[in-house]
Amino acid sequence: HRWHCSPSPTRGDVLPRGAIDIVNGPHYEDVLRVRVHKLVPRKFWSRRYEQVNDFERMLTENGVVIVKFMLHVSREEQRARLEARLSDPTKNWKFEAGDLKERDLWDDYTEAYEEMLRRCNTKWAPWYVVPADHKPSRDLLIADCLVRTLEVMHPEYPLADPDVLRLAADIH
Repeated sequence: HRWHCSPSPTRGDVLPRGAIDIVNGPHYEDVLRVRVHKLVPRKFWSRRYEQVNDFERMLTENGVVIVKFMLHVSREEQRARLEARLSDPTKNWKFEAGDLKERDLWDDYTEAYEEMLRRCNTKWAPWYVVPADHKPSRDLLIADCLVRTLEVMHPEYPLADPDVLRLAADIH
């Protein structure tokens, strides 16, 4: 669930034109986690910003619409959610042992996120920073943005395969 949550095929198939895919931005890990944990020297992760921008530009030039959300949870709300995950047996599955160590790096992550948002917010793939402490408000803001995006796109059902149309006509 952490990297990819999608209605797309899971066998490595290419998504058909018009499909909707939801991805949890793994290409941003190099400017976030890799940076914060100093897994590689700065010269490697710092050029990743332009690589990400180039990749997203190439996708949009080929008809892909990119909508990026950064869900901003306050430090206090994150603490409350982590405590709830530990104290409520039905939420224990959401907690990972490393969560507390990652929380200790809050300031480093904040700096990394701020630079990522500044450097990778482009006209072809803008970031939407969504206040996420209150889940119903968060959901409403995201839904509104997605509806507006879809309205601009004017999506239509894809044409059926001619063989399928013949089968359907035979049934009727």
